[in-house]
Amino acid sequence: MAGHSHWAGIKHKKGKADKQRSNLFSKLSKEITVAAKLGDKNPDMNARLRSAMQAARSANMPKENIERAIDKSSNSVDENFESIRYEGFGPEKIAVIVESLTDNKNRTASNVRTIFQKNGGSLGTQGSASHNFKQLGVIKIDKKEISEEKILEIAIDSGADECFSHKDFHEIHCDKNEIYNVKKDLEKTIKNFISTDICWLPINNVEVKDEKLKMALDFLEELEEDDDVQKVYTNLIEGIS
Repeated sequence: MAGHSHWAGIKHKKGKADKQRSNLFSKLSKEITVAAKLGDKNPDMNARLRSAMQAARSANMPKENIERAIDKSSNSVDENFESIRYEGFGPEKIAVIVESLTDNKNRTASNVRTIFQKNGGSLGTQGSASHNFKQLGVIKIDKKEISEEKILEIAIDSGADECFSHKDFHEIHCDKNEIYNVKKDLEKTIKNFISTDICWLPINNVEVKDEKLKMALDFLEELEEDDDVQKVYTNLIEGIS
């Protein structure tokens, strides 16, 4: 999801803020609708929906958009979305994992394959790129919510594996199967979360710089702009010229 991918911090700004916001809202709405359709429409009883709504609020998505997305889950009885993961290698052999939510897997597969091919990459089978990553539960909290000392204490008590404090947010890592149990403990103290996701974090990084970096970032951005793509992960890191 744009804004939440691990390469987001090094993306080039291209003055497309409005388009990117619209794209993000569309993806967040889809996740809210699917979460509400698959479980309870009360976020207190549906951890996936609660997390999707928190992510939407963190992105400043209007309340009426969130409510509309929940309502749509009742109106889209015949519309079934399927979660599909694609793996491959992009420019400079960077490993890429693409997570999609689609109602037409043939369309999505064709679109994703085309983006890979036209950028000099190749789409592989499941498992071809994911061995370069580890899958973990990742919870992000704004630093304004809680101090470094307190979040570390709470994270340890909740059963999380690691806790990092960045410039603007805290990031907690835990076993992917325990993410909602850890989150439930954290919610006793913290009310607002930036995001709660099961993410693919790179084990082996590939350093890319200069013009090749721009090409790689353009490729990743094109993937994220596809309507069916929810999240993009890569082991790309920005090289120093």
